Amino acid sequence: MSKRRKSQRAAEATPKREKVRDVFVPRPFEGLTDEPEWIALRELVPAASAPLRLVPELVEEFGERPVTLATVLPMAAPAMTKPDGRVFIGLQRHQQSGDVSRDLAEALLCALRTEPGGQVAVPPLPGPGPRLQDVLVDGPLEITMHDGFEFWLDPGAGEDPTVQASLERANAAVYPTVRLTAARAAYWCQVPEKAHVRWVLPDDEDAALDALARLGAAGTLTLGEDTKFAGMFRAHGRLVPVWDLPEQTPAGEWEDPVAQFAKRYAEALADTTPLDAAGRRSRQGLLGRQLTLR
Repeated sequence: MSKRRKSQRAAEATPKREKVRDVFVPRPFEGLTDEPEWIALRELVPAASAPLRLVPELVEEFGERPVTLATVLPMAAPAMTKPDGRVFIGLQRHQQSGDVSRDLAEALLCALRTEPGGQVAVPPLPGPGPRLQDVLVDGPLEITMHDGFEFWLDPGAGEDPTVQASLERANAAVYPTVRLTAARAAYWCQVPEKAHVRWVLPDDEDAALDALARLGAAGTLTLGEDTKFAGMFRAHGRLVPVWDLPEQTPAGEWEDPVAQFAKRYAEALADTTPLDAAGRRSRQGLLGRQLTLR
């Protein structure tokens, strides 16, 4: 029998693995109470965490395992489990499919199935299955902001030189970020030679864009003197306007300007009349000032 014939028979005898098809979900956090905060933690915030609650079915299967949502984990891992049974899932990771919610749910389930302290293996394309909305008890996120990633560590782990070096590299990449109280999912950040306020709007993209266009036409799109409306991101089905600020002004000084802007925005959002000519020009200008999310 020829080698080619043998190879063909071997291939026929080998069970074929079904190819996992990727899908794109434009609003992966849709339906979650804090959808804008999930987006902000994934796209805007360097170091933060929040506790999560498993649905009763998973508690019955795996026990009361403490679960923590983290903006990022060591080496941008999707999940890790601690020797004491605690589970961490990371929002910002290297491998992902087109449905972030499905990715995160699969990472959580893989971590729950892994022995405490073991290495968690997570498939890059998980295929059909439960999403965050299916595995978590929904509610407002209780977010804790961090200056660094020490919350990763177990007691005494910092003494390991490798761990310490990894931690120092991660901490060096953290830029100062403050969660503002004036609006949900609004954050001030200080980057080299600049400061920004970035706000994940909770509203439908078209309605939010119209509201911003009305404010632009009225000349009330900034946060006050010496500020500039820099543009906006699109992130997971929501708009994220960005303002450039004087870098020397501390975060707390922007609470009132953001609150005043949020009031103007709410009034503009409530106006459902068609945009006039100035509003349409303003809308087109905003579309031309979309920023690249980094």
